Formats: sequence, C-alpha cells, structure tokens
Amino acid sequence: MADQHTSGSSGSVRPAGPKEHITISYAGFARPWAAWISHQLEQQGHGTTLLRWDPEADTALVAELSGLLEAEGRLLMVLDDWYFRLGPKTPEEWTDALREVVPPHAERFAAVSVAAQSLPATAALLRPADLRDLDAREARRRVLQRLGVGAPRRTPDEPAPGEPRFPNNPPEVWNIPRRNNQFTGRDPVLEELHGKLAGSHAGSGPPLETRIALYGTSGVGKSQIAAEYAHRFGNDYDVVWWISATNRGAAREQLAELATRLGLPVGRELGDRIRAVHEALRTGRPYRRWLLVFDSADDMEQIEDLIPDGRGHVLITTLTRDWSGSGSAQEIEVPPFTRVESVAYARRRAPRLTPLEADLLSDAVQDLPLLLAQTAAWLDANPMAPKEYIELIRRGEPSLVGIRISSDYPMAFQTSWAITLNTLRERSPAAVELLKLFAFFAPDAIPVPMLANARRGDLPEHLADLAAEPIIWNTALRRLTESTAVRLDYQVSQDSDPAVETAQMHRLYHRFLRSDMTDDERDLMSQTACRVLVTADPQNPADTRCWERYAELIPHLEPAGVLDSADPAVQQLLLNCVEYMRVRGEYRVGLRLCEQFMSRWRSRLEPTQRTLLVLTHQHANMLRRLGRYREAEAVGSAVVDLLTAEREPVDPDLLRAQDGLAGTLMALGSYDEAHALFDAVWRAYVGLLGPEAPRTLSSRHNLGCVLALLGRYEEALVTHREVLAYRERELRARHYLTLNAGAAHARTLRLLGRYRDAGSSQELNARLHLQVMGPHTPQTLRSEHDLALCLRRSGEPARAGELMADLVERSRRVQGPRHPETLSVRADYATFLREHGDLGQARDLADEVVEAYRALVGDAHPYTVGTLGNAGLVRAGFGELSEALEAAERSLGGMTRAVGPDHPWTLGCALNAAAARSRVDDEDGAVELGRDTLERAKIMLGQTHPLTLSAKTALAEDLRAQRRGQEAAKLEQEAISQLAETLGAEHPHTLSARRRRRPYWDFEPQPV
Repeated sequence: MADQHTSGSSGSVRPAGPKEHITISYAGFARPWAAWISHQLEQQGHGTTLLRWDPEADTALVAELSGLLEAEGRLLMVLDDWYFRLGPKTPEEWTDALREVVPPHAERFAAVSVAAQSLPATAALLRPADLRDLDAREARRRVLQRLGVGAPRRTPDEPAPGEPRFPNNPPEVWNIPRRNNQFTGRDPVLEELHGKLAGSHAGSGPPLETRIALYGTSGVGKSQIAAEYAHRFGNDYDVVWWISATNRGAAREQLAELATRLGLPVGRELGDRIRAVHEALRTGRPYRRWLLVFDSADDMEQIEDLIPDGRGHVLITTLTRDWSGSGSAQEIEVPPFTRVESVAYARRRAPRLTPLEADLLSDAVQDLPLLLAQTAAWLDANPMAPKEYIELIRRGEPSLVGIRISSDYPMAFQTSWAITLNTLRERSPAAVELLKLFAFFAPDAIPVPMLANARRGDLPEHLADLAAEPIIWNTALRRLTESTAVRLDYQVSQDSDPAVETAQMHRLYHRFLRSDMTDDERDLMSQTACRVLVTADPQNPADTRCWERYAELIPHLEPAGVLDSADPAVQQLLLNCVEYMRVRGEYRVGLRLCEQFMSRWRSRLEPTQRTLLVLTHQHANMLRRLGRYREAEAVGSAVVDLLTAEREPVDPDLLRAQDGLAGTLMALGSYDEAHALFDAVWRAYVGLLGPEAPRTLSSRHNLGCVLALLGRYEEALVTHREVLAYRERELRARHYLTLNAGAAHARTLRLLGRYRDAGSSQELNARLHLQVMGPHTPQTLRSEHDLALCLRRSGEPARAGELMADLVERSRRVQGPRHPETLSVRADYATFLREHGDLGQARDLADEVVEAYRALVGDAHPYTVGTLGNAGLVRAGFGELSEALEAAERSLGGMTRAVGPDHPWTLGCALNAAAARSRVDDEDGAVELGRDTLERAKIMLGQTHPLTLSAKTALAEDLRAQRRGQEAAKLEQEAISQLAETLGAEHPHTLSARRRRRPYWDFEPQPV
C-alpha cells in the first residue's frame, strides 16, 4: 500500500446526516474512478483518503488486507481488472484472505466494481456495486447507496471547472496509444510527475512545472510511463494528445491534426494549422486543460519550436539532457525497474516463473524493462526451463544459438534477442523476414497496409507469398507481437476483424535488427522498402488530395535508404516529397532532406545530374522561404554560373535556375538585377513555349512584380492586366492563379493612385479568396491586406483598422511573427495607428518592425530604410522634432542609395524630409527639397498622381512660410482642383489640402 491523499469536505456543502470519513482503496489503473468517487463524497460533506493498493509480493495477502483496517473510517474498495492481479496474488490467496478478513469487519468494508472482466467469486463477500456502463448520475446514486450515506445533495450533468471528470466520459480530444495491460510499478515516477504538473493534491496551489522531460537510457520505459500517466491522469484534462517526435515532419503532421480535432477554423496549410493549435492552447480556447506528449524528442533543435505555450502541460520523453540543460523543461530521470517491480512484472508476464526464477531473470537483465519484457515474453511462449534460459543469458554467448551479434549492445540484450530470433526462425521463417523488412521503415509507425498492398514484384518472393494470403500474413504478425517487441495498432473499424494499421518497434530493437544483418541482407531489404515507397507515391505533390499520403511517406525516406539510392525511380520519389514540402510550406524539413541528400551525393554525382540539380534548386527555394536570403543567393548564383557555362541560353534547367535566383535578388532588394533576369527568362519562355504557356505566364507575373518594385507602375499595370486576361480566359475565375493575378492587378491600380478602381476590384478579389481558399492561407492574407490598404486610401478608416488588426494576428499565427509578409502587415498597421489610433502603440510597433527588417535584410535594404522613415513620423507626432528630422534625412539618404533619386519611394521620403525640415524652421531647406521632389514626381508619376499632388501642397505650405503667398496660393489651388478631379471633392486627401494639413507619405512594403 502507498501514497495516501486525505481531504476534508469542500466548499460550503454540508451532509444531510453525520459526517463520515471514507478511505478509498484503488489500484493505480483505477485512479480516475477513485478521484471521481472521492469528489462525490466530499460534495456531500464527507472526508476521504485515497489509498493506492499495491500489495508486496513477499507479504501474505491476509496481512495486506488487514492493513487496510488501519486506515481511517470506512473502506471503499474500487475493484477493477487489476485489483486482484497485483502482487501478483493467486485466486486461492484471495479466496482465503477475503474469507478471513472481511466477515469479522463487514460493517467497514464496501466495494464498487469497474472491472471489464468477471470478478473472482469470493468478491461477492464485498457486495460490490457495479458502476460499469452507467452515466454519472446513476453511478453517483449507486456509490452513495452502497455506502448508505444518503441521497446526493446535487447532481450536475457536467463537472464544474477543476472537478474530476466522470471516468466513463473520456477527454473530449484523445489519441493516446492503447494502455499496456502489463504495465507494472513506476508509482514513484508517476506520482512525482503528477505532483510537479498538477500539484501534490487538490488545493495544493499552482503546479510546480508545466513542462517535464522524462530522461533515461534506451529501453528504460520512458514512453510506457508517459502513456500510463496519460491513461491514469487523463481525466484531469480536456485534451490529451500524443505526438511521435522522432521525425520533425511526422511530428508537425500530428500536431497539425489537432487543429481539426479542436474544431479550429483553419485551412490545409500545415504551418497555419500548427500556429492555430499553438494559439488555441495558449489562450485556453476552446479547452483550458490540456496535455501534450512529445515522445522520443531526442533532437531538441528539430522539435523545440513545436512545444506550445500556455497553462496546459507538456510531457517529453528523451534520451538526452538537452531539454533540462537549456531550461526548456524540468527533468525527471527514469531509472530501471526496482527489483520488486521487476519480479512482479516478470511473474505477471510469465506466470510459470517462481519468485526466485523471476528474481534471477531480473538480475540477468539488470532490471531493464525492455529486456525484461523480451525475456519474459519468450519464457511465456516457450517450454525451455527458466533456469536454463537464464543461464544462457548470464553466459552471454549468443553464438550458441547461431546468431551474429554486434558488440555495441549489452550482453543480456544480445543473448536474449538472439534466442528470440532463433526460436522465431524455427517456428515462422516468414515472420523473421517480415521483421527484418520492418527495420527499414520508421519504427514509430511501420506502414503495415502499405506492405500488405504492395505490388507482388516489389517484395521478395517469400514475402509476396506471405502478403497474398491474409490468414498467413496475420498469423505472422501475431507471431511477432507474441515473441518480439513489435506492437500492432488496429484500424478503427466496424468490422469484427479490423486490419492492422501500423506496427511499432522499439528503436533499440530497430537499430539492432539492422546491425545484425549482412551487407547483402541490408541491401535487399533497403531496395524492397524503396520499391514499396515508390509504388505508394501518388506522383502529384501539388495536388492537395495527395498530401496525406506524402505525409505518410516522409518519415520512411531515411530508414528505407531513399537518400542513398541511385535508382532513378527512388530519386524521383525523393524529388516529389521535397516538392510536396515546398508547396505545403514545410521548409525546414525540406531543407534538411535536400542537405542530407547533397551531403551524400555531391562528391559522387556530376553537379548537373538531374536529381542533384533539382534538389539544389529546391535547396535555394527552401533557404529563400526561410528568410535566409544570402545563403539562397549563393546557392542560386553557383547553379546559374555552372549551367550558363555548359548549357544553351534557352535550356529549361538554366531558365528555372535564373528564375529562382531572380526571386532571391528581388527579396534582397536588388531590383535591377532581378528585373534583368526575369525579363530574359520571360522572353526565352515566349520563344520556347509561346506567350500563353503556364511557365511563360508565371514568369511574366514575376516580371510585373519587379516592375512595381522598381516604381514603374504603368508598365507593371499593363503586364498584370494582360496576365490576368490570359488567366481569366484559360482558367476559371476562381482558380487560385487567376485570383493571384487579380490581386496583383488591383495592387498596381492602388500604387498608381486609382483608389476607387483598386478598391472595387480588391473587394471582389478578397471575397473570392475567402470563399475559395479560406481565411488563413498566405494568398488570402495578402489579398485582404491589399483590401485594408485600399479601404484606408479610400477614406474608410474604421473598416481598414478593424481588418488590419485582424490581419496582424492572423498573419502572426499563419506565418510567424518575423515572416516578411507578417512584417509588412505590422508595418502598415503601425502607420495606421499613428494616424487613427494609439500613438504609443504605433511607436512601439514601428520600432519593432525596423529592428526586425534590420535583422532580416540589413540596414541598407529599402524595407529597413522605408520603415525607419515611418518610425520618424511617429517621433514627429510626439514632438521629438530633432529625432524626427534625423530619421527622415537618414531615410531619404538610404532610399536614394538603394533605389535612386527618382523612385517613388525616394520621392515619398523626400516629402517627409521636407516636412521635418519645416518643423525645425529650416524653410529654405524645405523649399529647396520640395521643388526638387515636385519636379521629379511629375516626370516619374505624372501630373495628377496623389504623391505629386502631395508634393505640390507641401511646397505651397513651405512657400507661405517664406512669405511668398502668391506663388503658394497658385500651387495650392492647382493641387486642390486636381485632387478633387482625380480623387473626388470629399476624399480625405482633398479635404486635408483644403484644411491646409501638411501631407505625409507612408512606406508600404510590397509582397515579393
């Protein structure tokens, strides 16, 4: 017996009659029932003590039962399938003990049954009330009736916050592996874990920790403890979610799946769904109590960013101390079994063992749970005398049974596994071959249906014969579970005989199986696994309907040997998987795969070999999408230089490489170089494929984007208008490429100052994006961002502000807080707040954006320079005139160097710099700069562009300050008349000019 938890009555509830104290005895598995019953009794005003039933193997059961009588008050025994099996104690011992102890103390003993199996006949002495398959109301009534403590004082249908959940009502969201019915002991670790996460008992105050790392050597039972904790304490939570964290890609898929189970309104993008999950867990909506288990998270760098924040709990199992060393989690070290636990487990797993034999076996395997499970399972299935088997293990001579073993593994492991394999080979040779093939798939989720449904030619003949006969196939699978450390998970199905969905194998056995094979065996199994994966490849990574299958394939690429295969079909599988990760937005995993393949093959393949070339291109893609622009440029430039020297100018590989490099140059702010490349690629595609080919149109769209970035708005408008016309003609209006072209066209209209036309087009475009792609895809966010800017420029600040605030939050969730497109939304929201909202918030946000751009692209990039100018306008709003002037002048100088003196961005910076000079009474400097700005704007943008007219009204104000009223009045009247004609008499720009409010210019980072 162990671990008492005593409570008094709770709240202001008082019992109908005299209070009683009740001690609740339960096996660890039944803790949810014990906690729920305790709470129901306390609600009636009774005190309770929870007493975990854990009889010692070498103590007579009569003594253990008699020891219960020492507890306070009456005894309520919660009888489940485990209560009578702990110790272990035989049925005969139970019969004798119950007959001796219960009758003399019948008034103190009571019981309830939650067992799924029949209780021993002698349990009738306890007259247990059956609580199985009941609702909470009836179960409560039976508990109270059995104890004779009166009717319930209240009978709510749902638990109040913090109350234990009724055990027959599991957590709302749950995906924990099925419970290990052989789980034994580990109560100290489980109680320490529960104490740190939930407090030592109810009312003990806040939890000590919310992130715990279970650390220990391989095979010590970390995953089993985590699973048992989830089962034993799962009713404390609303969400209990298990993530296999060996592979980053698979872990992200499993975390993203939680978005659907939580009912979150998200699209198909993986990053979108993960960020939505993080936000839901952080805010506690829709569920406040949650537990996430990250199993086998040995590579902290690959998994750390998946760990959510919030008031819920995270449990990590790991072989390393990185989590605790970095301060990311509190560590609990998991030791091997105690000898008492080892003996109890061995006797439960192999009932024929005597206590002495179980002790000798435990000593031989050094109390390591994984080895004990393996050896006890073998003894249970085979007739060899235990002492003989234990002696073989102690002697450590696996060669005696014909097995070649690596010396890297513990001797007890080597010998026990050798005996197991030898026995399995004698009884089921096909099962051994299947086990070897399993070792070439990810151990956490071996795709059994994929193997069963493989083409006959993909498998060796003996395995093909095995897969062709379902009965023989399933028999082989059962042999593996009976004799080895393989565990099967079955499909959720209405069938009476559901199929196996996946198999799981401990990583220690997984590694050992591979090391135990000859080179020829490894090559054969690797080739087989690769063929199976190739057959399962849908060959269409851009089709969202195929994404689930690609997510299933990714974890198996490395163990199958895909990265080492020279087979063109296998390499195409790799290319398809990388392309899937690119279109899905899984850039970090895609980058890692590219780098792993290239590190293996760069020295063995020509740089222009197709697979290496495509993966190098994808490598640059992934780097660029991760914001690592300089690295992407280096990779892209090297490929372009190589292909330029070897290929024709219209070679498709060269054009693809040039297009990718141009995208990186555009992100870096090298717009002239990007334009030259995009223009050359587009012209080459026109000659090679024709003007309306998909690649040609995509290249021309890119050309239009860089023209806009160069400030050549009229040329960009013509380009986007023609691309849009092609898209509308060749594709449906709701196709995502058509929508993207429409957004680019409307954006260019806005940049030209045609606000009414832009707003009308963008309203429809944003509405279609929401309907077709949902609210959380990056393309929809860009479209709605453009709409918010149109609303602001059209004089609808309320709608613009509401949409902009929503976009800041959505973009942060979908793309991350420092993603370039999130920064552009935040930059525009800062300028909006400066004009229409909170000046203090605007200042903080503007400064954050400047620093973020500085870290992303450097001090000299136009986006850093432009947002620095925006921050200067906020300084002016606070009256910090010298700081505002410094920022404005720095922004003007930096933008002139970055894009030239005539670029619209430079003209906007000049407009703001002239205003800053005017504020410090430098009228001459303001007029000089204002005249130059106006003349350049007329040439670059035209006489009636809003920026030109702003420069005209600003110059008029500065001329008035010099007492040159006649010239000022003429300019002012011209500007007001032109504004009324182009934008309307009631447009905010027109009204501001009439009221002589100094115009300003906001820098708006454009999407690249």
